[in-house]
Amino acid sequence: MVLVRNSLFAVHCLLLVIVFTGGCGNAGGRSKSAVSQQVENLSQEKSELENRLEQSRKENEELQRQMAVLAALPGDKRAEAIYILKEVRIGRYTNLFDEDKNGTREALIVYVKPIDDTGDVIKAAGAINVQLWDLSRPSNEALLAEWKVGSEELKKLWFDSIAMTGYRLKFDVSGIAAKFDNPLTVKVVFTDYLSGKVFTEQKTIKP
Repeated sequence: MVLVRNSLFAVHCLLLVIVFTGGCGNAGGRSKSAVSQQVENLSQEKSELENRLEQSRKENEELQRQMAVLAALPGDKRAEAIYILKEVRIGRYTNLFDEDKNGTREALIVYVKPIDDTGDVIKAAGAINVQLWDLSRPSNEALLAEWKVGSEELKKLWFDSIAMTGYRLKFDVSGIAAKFDNPLTVKVVFTDYLSGKVFTEQKTIKP
């Protein structure tokens, strides 16, 4: 806002100089039309700066109101005033899929639903860790694959349809789960960036 005010003051001073010098002659050989055009351009710039200053003033007032509301809340209630993430569920359509219809399931699609304290699905900001397990194998071989999805990538994966609302994550499992003979376990670890809480959920998928 200070920068806008300084720019507005500079334009205003320049306008006064041009108007004054323009009224005293040809202003160093420039035609009156050239001076008039410059005055018009500066007047337009001045008007735009005034509009930006007014917009900045309104935005500053809104921020001050928001800060006053947050300052009135107890420290441990400020994050909860925005939303309270209570749990993370794995959607029922989570499974392995044969997308190219070649007889091999090469894609793991995981649906993740962040749930707030009222039971609604919300687009909570965070990061997700997904693991695929075959618990029928020895413990040192049970973890088949693991993927990490950061916040920037995750926010692009929001999915909303009649059947499902939440994050839709797709992973390539070619060669990892080629023989889908036994039930597999999908484990999701969701880190909520607002509260810092970590939520863990798992789901068994069957052939």
